[in-house]
Amino acid sequence: MLSYKGVCMRRMCWLSKSGENGEKILHLQTAPNEPWRPYTAFRQFTVPDYQIPGGSKGWATYQKLLKAGWTLVPSARANEFSPLNTSDAYVDRE
Repeated sequence: MLSYKGVCMRRMCWLSKSGENGEKILHLQTAPNEPWRPYTAFRQFTVPDYQIPGGSKGWATYQKLLKAGWTLVPSARANEFSPLNTSDAYVDRE
């Protein structure tokens, strides 16, 4: 895992689940050599989503991880931090 002065650097990014114009959901990266994956793939980090109509998927988890020191990567720069194309990086089985 990438670290800076002994601190593990974990990343978050808001990416579309189904193409560039789709709804963005929170994606996580726990190591620099791993692809971005939906937050739901990391049960150890997630908290239940807020029950707000039209609310962002992963917003509650984002707030928790931001407070825990995770780094937010701008969506436009996500590919700079991933070894794979984000649209093909995983298969969501939910």
